[in-house]
Amino acid sequence: MSTHPISRFPVPELSDIPPDILERLLAVQEKSGFIPNVFLVLAHRPDEFRAFFAYHDALMDKSGNLTKAEREMIVVATSNANQCQYCVIAHGAILRIRAKNPLIADQVAVNYRKADITDRQKAMLDFAFKVALEAYAVEEADFAALARHGFTDEDAWDISAIAAFFALSNRMANVTRMRPNAEFYTLGR
Repeated sequence: MSTHPISRFPVPELSDIPPDILERLLAVQEKSGFIPNVFLVLAHRPDEFRAFFAYHDALMDKSGNLTKAEREMIVVATSNANQCQYCVIAHGAILRIRAKNPLIADQVAVNYRKADITDRQKAMLDFAFKVALEAYAVEEADFAALARHGFTDEDAWDISAIAAFFALSNRMANVTRMRPNAEFYTLGR
């Protein structure tokens, strides 16, 4: 267990968190058995917390051609590229659960090109990586590569939005020195 603080910025006491945010934290705690540190760290700025999680939920909880496990693959792979310890560990746990595979998160984080995933998922992650690291270079050929694997333009938007949103999240997690909860390490294993 880490002895480091979960953030370099102030983390509010639960008693100081606005009621709507506290309600969300307690619901997450009831479901998972703990409050992920991202909720506590971002509660430092309530308006930004609300905006962050509204967009997070819009991207990650929607229906569509991408499964919830594939959405988590995007987060894990691009978060590793952005060297975000918190997101790789936290979303790796979620990926293991959603994919029902205790190995997948480590494989995707270290090198998705060698992971036990489909060619379709590799194409999805190729595109997500390009968005995360070289968005300026995305061109029509990248969309065509996705289309060859059955992805629509709306899917490309989703892949892009997830990679871009988590680039923001990765940077904030790194700047705040956000620490992963110990509970994440064993989830889905």
